[in-house]
Amino acid sequence: MKALVLTLLFLFIAANEAIQYSRCGLASILKRNGMDGYYGYSLGILANWICIAYYESRYKSGAVGPCNSKGSRDYGIFQINSRWWCNNNEGRTANGSQKPCSAFTNDDITDDIACAKRIVRDPQRMNAWVPWRNNCKGRNLSKWTSGCRL
Repeated sequence: MKALVLTLLFLFIAANEAIQYSRCGLASILKRNGMDGYYGYSLGILANWICIAYYESRYKSGAVGPCNSKGSRDYGIFQINSRWWCNNNEGRTANGSQKPCSAFTNDDITDDIACAKRIVRDPQRMNAWVPWRNNCKGRNLSKWTSGCRL
């Protein structure tokens, strides 16, 4: 019985490959994936993405938010919402990214990045992220990439 429990535990750990990125590690990945200066924003937008990721998930790729008042949840490093951007099979969704929400909760954040790029092309742009409006917008964000070798 103990062996079975340990086996199941190790399988669960292996299946859940989410990690917590460092600030500079995430900045490097986002830069390599074209997030700096993306979609008409001036250069330096990279710091905005790092700020969003910090306030949304504390850089945790496997973050899943609690059910909100309208029944949706937020997933991954950018907390992508299930009502608009992914399908969690728990309610209505527009599924703008054409992905299951589980795709945003592993350590491969390339699909998170692709969806974030899609979100920022909508009329709300970065205003779609409430934590960005409350903590990042219009502020000096140099601290978010300071010391990173980009």
